[in-house]
Amino acid sequence: MTSQAQHAKSRKEAVDGILLLNKPPGMTSNRALQAVKRLLNAKKAGHTGSLDPAATGMLPLCFGEATKVCGYLLDADKTYRVTARLGTATDTADADGKEIATAALPEMSAEDWDVILQGFVGESMQVPPMYSALKKDGKRLYELARKGETVERESRPITVHEIRLLELGGSRLVFRVTCSKGTYVRTLVEDIARRAGTVAHTACLHRESVGNFHAEDMLDLAAVESLAEDGQMALREKLLAPDVALMEFPPVSLDESAAARFSGGQAVTATEKSTTGLARVYGAGQRFLGVGEFAGNGKLAPRRVFLTPLKNRLDI
Repeated sequence: MTSQAQHAKSRKEAVDGILLLNKPPGMTSNRALQAVKRLLNAKKAGHTGSLDPAATGMLPLCFGEATKVCGYLLDADKTYRVTARLGTATDTADADGKEIATAALPEMSAEDWDVILQGFVGESMQVPPMYSALKKDGKRLYELARKGETVERESRPITVHEIRLLELGGSRLVFRVTCSKGTYVRTLVEDIARRAGTVAHTACLHRESVGNFHAEDMLDLAAVESLAEDGQMALREKLLAPDVALMEFPPVSLDESAAARFSGGQAVTATEKSTTGLARVYGAGQRFLGVGEFAGNGKLAPRRVFLTPLKNRLDI
């Protein structure tokens, strides 16, 4: 292969869209991102809502213009299927850690456990674990934890919207939880066990949904690789349009003149009745233009302008 041909092969392309990867266990979120980015031959990529290496499930991978929705997805609620191992605690609060404590299993019925679980629904304050990517004095907490150091962490507000017991048997407790951003499920498992008078760690963690995305839209890494073997276009056809991530915002349609001004960074007059909050903004042909914010005076100000092609749109 000539150097010119090699250069052409290595040249990255502008790829816009979102791929919902069912992240396999044992892989970091960034490694998963880089693997799919390479298969798509995409120039720009990012992920939102990192999963621990041992965890599996939904990892939204954003490419090109879709990287602009990452911030909105970070704020989205998430749903997890959690398998807790009762009676054993680890230093990392998951199955990858070293055993640090054991305790007897409480003699409790499913109804008893459900009462405890429901006690965590609502707003509360949670202390992040030492084995986390949060920083203290410029250093990641997990770096300090690996040195055997423990530092004080400020508690943070979280919200558990729903929690439901799925299975109970021996030392195995399985539940589904929908929670706000910033919730550490490993810590939630420890807190639940503490309230029941025992200890526990997270044996398996699978994220089922992020925001408006659902499990049936996910692709396994093997399926992604198989599609790529049929050509990059086969894989690119599986990408979701960026505005799919923003369905909680109401849609606003602009005429040609207003659309041009909005895309140029100018506030425009909105005919919609909403006066506050964010909106999905569309131009001619339902082309997605970006995220706008109602200013309260009938104006719609651009907050995030997207340069998506006409084919990357969502019918509204």
